[in-house]
Amino acid sequence: MKIEKIKIENFKVYKNTEITKVGNFSVFLGANGSGKSTLFDVFGFLSDALKSNVKVALNKRGGYKEVCTRGCKGPITFEIKFRNTEMQGSQPLITYHLEISLQQGTTIPVVAKEFLSYRRGQKGKPYRFLDFQYGKGTAIINEDQYTDSLNFEDKREEQILDSPDILAIKGLGQFQKFKAISAFRRLLDEWYVSNFQIQSAKEAEDVGYSEHLSTTGNNLAQVAKFIWENHRDVFNTIIEKFKQRVPGIENVEPEETPDGRIILKFKDGSFKDPFISRFVSDGTIKMFAYLVLLYDPVRHPLLCVEEPENYLHPELLFELAEEFREYAQSGGQVFVSTHSPDFVNAIRVNELFWLTKLNGTTSITKSDEIIRKLYENGDKLGWLWQQGYLKGSGPKS
Repeated sequence: MKIEKIKIENFKVYKNTEITKVGNFSVFLGANGSGKSTLFDVFGFLSDALKSNVKVALNKRGGYKEVCTRGCKGPITFEIKFRNTEMQGSQPLITYHLEISLQQGTTIPVVAKEFLSYRRGQKGKPYRFLDFQYGKGTAIINEDQYTDSLNFEDKREEQILDSPDILAIKGLGQFQKFKAISAFRRLLDEWYVSNFQIQSAKEAEDVGYSEHLSTTGNNLAQVAKFIWENHRDVFNTIIEKFKQRVPGIENVEPEETPDGRIILKFKDGSFKDPFISRFVSDGTIKMFAYLVLLYDPVRHPLLCVEEPENYLHPELLFELAEEFREYAQSGGQVFVSTHSPDFVNAIRVNELFWLTKLNGTTSITKSDEIIRKLYENGDKLGWLWQQGYLKGSGPKS
């Protein structure tokens, strides 16, 4: 699926914010504390609410009072517009809308409104395939017969959830007959935010089985071993890309030790014996981890990466941006936050968004006509950022 628009109301620093024309690859920049991590946490919050309920997701972040924008009473609202790219033929724009408020007269959070809708034709009213309030509602069961014709006759099931703080997509998303709901649920189940920890990735691991890189990278050796054993062509591609990024590297091999651990061995052509991972540089291990993540045979529908420039040489950032873009074009969206002008120099004008925080709340801006013309005339976006053209994107601008 592909997200095209995000609207956030009363969620931390986002009092009333919209992001429109979201592309496959989107880069967000802004001052410290402007809300880049909070933007990614929209999906973290929804994922936590899906796995448990909205009360648990709120408590994990300090409770309703801490999550709701200061000075606002709510409701906390999310609206995500997307297309289900798994559908055959026409892919209508789908809207998922969620409102969370406090039950009247209490401090108990509930789902006040949750719906999922398609637009009927070019000018018709949105048609709600799922419509719930306070734990009760309906969902159609003949979605596969849907057309944008006004004559479509739906068949609905009434549902009552166990509790009004549970998302309706939690249960219904498990059934294939609810295709759009299932697609959105998979996004929340399988989205990935990189919280890469260098030391965790360098440590030897117990022999085990891991198909996909964890958010911290602490299973890097296990995943490398899995790809090496089961997808050798993919592993060879990773090594070739890695050799282009890190001078002198000839090969990387996962190896099982006699005491039942897995280590990564990095072969430098200048030395007879390979180095084990804990003795290679931080930048080397991070670049290898990014390549393992980006060339995973099974792609995440949404990949969020915070400050990928850390530990990496500026000359590598252009190629890394290209890797992110290729990943996005082949099936999964990529959101990146950054403080690096060098990384921003590598992106295109339609991929850029910047955050501006004013009086405690944040807005998100896309490039205006002036920025676009300067870019088309050869100016790099990172240079324009440093020169103050991206108004409000820095701590002093």
